[in-house]
Amino acid sequence: MQFLIAGLGNKGAEYKNTRHNIGFEVVDKLASDFATEFDLAKQAWLAEFKFKGKPVGMIKPSTYMNLSGKAVRYWLTEGKVKQENLLVIVDDLALPFGTIRIKGKGSPGGHNGLKNIDQLLGNSSYARLRIGIGDNYRKGQQVDYVLGQWTKQEQEELPFIIDKAADAVKSFIGHGLNNTMSNFNRG
Repeated sequence: MQFLIAGLGNKGAEYKNTRHNIGFEVVDKLASDFATEFDLAKQAWLAEFKFKGKPVGMIKPSTYMNLSGKAVRYWLTEGKVKQENLLVIVDDLALPFGTIRIKGKGSPGGHNGLKNIDQLLGNSSYARLRIGIGDNYRKGQQVDYVLGQWTKQEQEELPFIIDKAADAVKSFIGHGLNNTMSNFNRG
């Protein structure tokens, strides 16, 4: 594979439709767009497709969020993917709900999935697509908020946000990081 797209989340029905699983939701949307399905493979569910002639692998780590690096490192190696062709999709408390930001590297910003990937790759030089989930929680309630279900209003807006994030992934594969940052990091 030429590209690896890792949507982060937690396995299990209790985590379905939670803010922390938006990475899973974006790769599920891409799988639907490209008429492919995820199959359980080593340390992740894996789906593959071609976009603009480029072979793409997508994973949903089965290791739980905080150990996502195990699956990412395994599939980078297994797929012989260059690190600059890795894109990790995560939720972000620091961004307003619905905002998306794509960067070529950066700090984990308190995100345990990114911390684990940084640790196991030995660096933070990989692209990440952060999707804002807002920070509408009381002090001490962060974990409950992140692992909580979307509100009714958020759920109504979610399909548009997921579509926009999926478009950003397609742009990353088809047009590269810099073009994608120019086109999607506005507003």
